[in-house]
Amino acid sequence: MKPRRSVLYMPGANERALEKAKTLPADALILDLEDAVAPDAKEAARERVCAAAASGEYGSREVTIRVNGLDTEWHDADLRAAAQAGPAAVVVPKVNSAREVHNIERALELGGAPEHTTIWAMVETPVAMLHAEEIAAASERLTALVMGTNDLAKELHAEFVPGRAPLLGGLSLCLLAARATGKVILDGVYNDVKDIEGFEAECVQGRQFGFDGKTLIHPAQIEPCNRVFAPSEGEVAYARRIISAFEEATRAGQGVVTVDGRMIENLHVENARRILGLAEAIGQA
Repeated sequence: MKPRRSVLYMPGANERALEKAKTLPADALILDLEDAVAPDAKEAARERVCAAAASGEYGSREVTIRVNGLDTEWHDADLRAAAQAGPAAVVVPKVNSAREVHNIERALELGGAPEHTTIWAMVETPVAMLHAEEIAAASERLTALVMGTNDLAKELHAEFVPGRAPLLGGLSLCLLAARATGKVILDGVYNDVKDIEGFEAECVQGRQFGFDGKTLIHPAQIEPCNRVFAPSEGEVAYARRIISAFEEATRAGQGVVTVDGRMIENLHVENARRILGLAEAIGQA
């Protein structure tokens, strides 16, 4: 299990930012060639980002590259360069259909991308919300959905409000699609980097919804995000008790298992194992 609690966007045109990212405690990085890079800096940023992704200097952090969108003049060259760099994943904006996933997959294969380079599809339009399941199921190479909540709000003509009520329908559809197809799903960004309290509340909401982690736009958001999306000591201890009691009951041939007065079923055991797997992956167990 790879932890993806905190996934930080880093501007591909900023060499200092790419260097700083080597020391940040984010689980994953998105080296960005899209929104964070001006048109006249795209080619230089592409070269810099691909060199960074191929360098092996980011330790255990999962390094991905966000390319420019399918409808831009830079998309094809970005995909070819990213394929050669071999990052953990290529993040593609505004994916709206299974056909687009197939085209991305084909381009990576033709570009010589190694097998470990997967596709992270950004879903950020009403069309993508309505076709989330077919997008998620389109390819085994696609391993993650990434919510683009800013663009989704724009497309919906929605307001940004605490609790994100206007976006909950789309978030729910994408979560259903991810879980139905066995994919990772990452929550969208929180725009006010100075509002740590509001950010943490949105992290809690995201975790309660079932997201695996959250995309971030500032290093100050890493610590609260990692903390919220990590299992607590109490959760880890309870998960251990569930697994221990279940295994003991299985050995004894018992049909009913209780922990702390609650009946335990297979679904509780599976969830306990997921919690322990995450705790081990982030060094808590």
